[in-house]
Amino acid sequence: MNSRNPADLVFIAFKGGIRAFDRYDGGEIWTWKPEPQKGFFKQFSASTFKTITRDGDRLIVAAPNRVWCLDPLTGGEVWTSEVDDLGGGYPIIAGNDGSQGAAAAAQTAAEQQAAAMASSG
Repeated sequence: MNSRNPADLVFIAFKGGIRAFDRYDGGEIWTWKPEPQKGFFKQFSASTFKTITRDGDRLIVAAPNRVWCLDPLTGGEVWTSEVDDLGGGYPIIAGNDGSQGAAAAAQTAAEQQAAAMASSG
């Protein structure tokens, strides 16, 4: 039985796909490449650019005209959606990996420091 979880992996986007590596030993776990682009975006190499984020137990992948949801443990495609109205460019994804954002983490640290100073004084 595989006890690996998404936090044990590092995901790398490359021209044309995604690779997952074991974060402890660097071993490659899987490689995913989507179906080739069709239509207008086929003529541009930028269309192969991928942006990725882990969103809980899913890996979200975006290209200028398509979004995919992958299983982060296997690289298996869960769903895909064409998004013709994005107008090209390089997509940016906001996801939820279960951790605090930088601003929330800084606020929590400041609150903890203030509480420690108040209790010592």
